[in-house]
Amino acid sequence: MSSAQGSGRLTGLAWAVLLLGLWLWGRDASSGSGSTSAPTTGDIAAVGRPLGVPLPPAHEPLKGVLPQRVEIPALGVAAPVVPRNLDADGAVDPPPYDRPGTVGWFGGGARPGEEGAALLVGHVDTESRPAVFYGLSSARPGQHVKVTRADGSIAEFTIDDVQVFPRSHFDAAKVYGPRQHGRAELRLITCGGTYDRRTKAYTANVVVSAYLTDARDAAPSKPPKP
Repeated sequence: MSSAQGSGRLTGLAWAVLLLGLWLWGRDASSGSGSTSAPTTGDIAAVGRPLGVPLPPAHEPLKGVLPQRVEIPALGVAAPVVPRNLDADGAVDPPPYDRPGTVGWFGGGARPGEEGAALLVGHVDTESRPAVFYGLSSARPGQHVKVTRADGSIAEFTIDDVQVFPRSHFDAAKVYGPRQHGRAELRLITCGGTYDRRTKAYTANVVVSAYLTDARDAAPSKPPKP
């Protein structure tokens, strides 16, 4: 699996391959699913940012470090993060179905906390039960997302936007590209809308956008007992 690029950005052919691959991931990630109740996203185009929701200023980007765990306290999400890459067909290889509580990080892009938009993808359900991002559509601006990184540091993001993008009006650059230059951003992505048994895919993608607002260094290790 490839490591993140130092700048956290994708350009040229790599960007085009990523956008195609993520679209294919959204198409394939739900194959064989839909036997559970679909998430209540319906045909909502956007939740967006309600007026009057105060949001904190952005924190300056951090040094890129591999993610290990993601938490969304308001949704009860606490899950390990594993690197994923593009498979032989050019699609993002999602977390295995036998690990429905695992979140995948696209290892060819930004690492959470560094400049750019880091991408975290997760299943909405399996053939028999909800998966890690089943409740993602209920996220709201102002809620926090915490990413624990390999060095023990924690990058804390604040959600500023929640949208559901129908596949018929999918804007890849808007979904996966940075919203503001120079920020460290995060995208949490899963399937949404309704499950189409004919195509064996959901009709939309839920996309939660967040940006870095706080950071904590790794806790100092305790000195060994004499």
